[in-house]
Amino acid sequence: ACFRLLCSLLLPALFLSGILCICLVILLWGVRLWIQRKKQLSSAGRDEKRPLLVAFFHPYCNAGGGGERVLWCAIRTLQKKYRNVTCVVYTGDRDATGEEIVEGAFRRFNIKLIHPVKFVFLEKRFLVEASLYPHFTLLGQSLGSVFLGWEALLKCVPDIYIDSMGYAFTIPLFKYLGGCRVGCYVHYPTISTDMLSVVRNRDTRFNNAAFITSSPLFSKFKLAYYYFFAFMYGLVGSCSDVVMVNSSWTLNHILSLWRAGACTSVVYPPCDVQTFLDIPLEVEKSTSEYSIVSVSQFRPEKDHPLQIRAFAKLLKERVGQQPSVKLILIGGCRNQQDEERVNNLKRLCEELGVSADVIFRINIPFEELKRHLAEATIGLHTMWNEHFGIGVVECMAAGTVILAHNSGGPKLDIVVPHEGHVTGFLAEDEDSYAETMAYIFSLSPEKRLEIRENARRSVHRFSDQHFEDTFLLSMEPLFK
Repeated sequence: ACFRLLCSLLLPALFLSGILCICLVILLWGVRLWIQRKKQLSSAGRDEKRPLLVAFFHPYCNAGGGGERVLWCAIRTLQKKYRNVTCVVYTGDRDATGEEIVEGAFRRFNIKLIHPVKFVFLEKRFLVEASLYPHFTLLGQSLGSVFLGWEALLKCVPDIYIDSMGYAFTIPLFKYLGGCRVGCYVHYPTISTDMLSVVRNRDTRFNNAAFITSSPLFSKFKLAYYYFFAFMYGLVGSCSDVVMVNSSWTLNHILSLWRAGACTSVVYPPCDVQTFLDIPLEVEKSTSEYSIVSVSQFRPEKDHPLQIRAFAKLLKERVGQQPSVKLILIGGCRNQQDEERVNNLKRLCEELGVSADVIFRINIPFEELKRHLAEATIGLHTMWNEHFGIGVVECMAAGTVILAHNSGGPKLDIVVPHEGHVTGFLAEDEDSYAETMAYIFSLSPEKRLEIRENARRSVHRFSDQHFEDTFLLSMEPLFK
């Protein structure tokens, strides 16, 4: 009787599910045909040799960070190579005109585009802002990006679509509904196997609150949520025809999550190394003061407290020694939260008794940054699992002796031997940072110069020209 009741309920449910699935497939196919028809009508009446539309999904294209440098270099590279290409940028920067955005790219990065760019201004960018989702932020932003992508697709249907800002959930939308060839440039995986291990091991970090790590139930729930999200992220990412990643660290995570090795390649971001190469390299003159310079935004993951604690430890070991040492923290403050973070760092300096030896330089002009790097002995970087590390490359190009975190991009790609010679140093915790700084200061000026010269020779791998060559090679399949 129970079996008959189960069958009588299960069979209609399966039948209804089948009907709904068929209806959904028909609906999606209809939407795809409607979008294709819309595209044909928009290009009707044009020359048969109409330009190929290559669209970049970059909602914050006017932000002025490393990701934006990649975007403008990529567009300039395509314009150099292909005459029949029109580049489109989907952006939410509605407070600026297209001309102002292009002018900003030239002013910030010295990148001059060869042809005009078409901007498609999006109204729903607020849907991808983290502040909108205090809980389940990853899922909220990803679903928000689908709605923002839908707005972009309705406003302009391209031939080739590139997600250049990490919104992988838009890829299936453009591939299956827009009928586009699709690719992406991944700066940082939305979720990584490291994030899963942090939750699994119940480590307290800036993205894993103490109230979750202290509760087995919350930890298990968050782990289940992360595994579900990682599965979905892998599913949408595997739809890409071409995948470009910015480092070996990112490559390892994307390969394990997306399983798209055949179409995935490392394309190092273009770093403005040329700007720093005109700083003369010479044996340090006798000085009354050494400086250690850190360059990074005042964000929690950059781990400035580790720098201050390691520096305080170094000063204790150098009591009475000459020359004296200063730590200069250079960075950008984006908002009130960042400013509060700086105030907390200043309080930490007071607690450790190093306020007189730590200098904060916030939102300084580029020429002043360059001067500090030219005068510094050590360039300091402490972020755990930095996906690449443009600041690390800039310190090496400027001629500082780099001391970075023994993880991520610095470990795998940047602070590695060049032609068998040392290019810099790596550390992991307060003790090893303090010890390594003391060791660098103990070297002779001639030995330090040798390391600085090796480092400078090695950074040519991250030049604009190298980016252009590898980017074009990776993009080739989308143009066939």
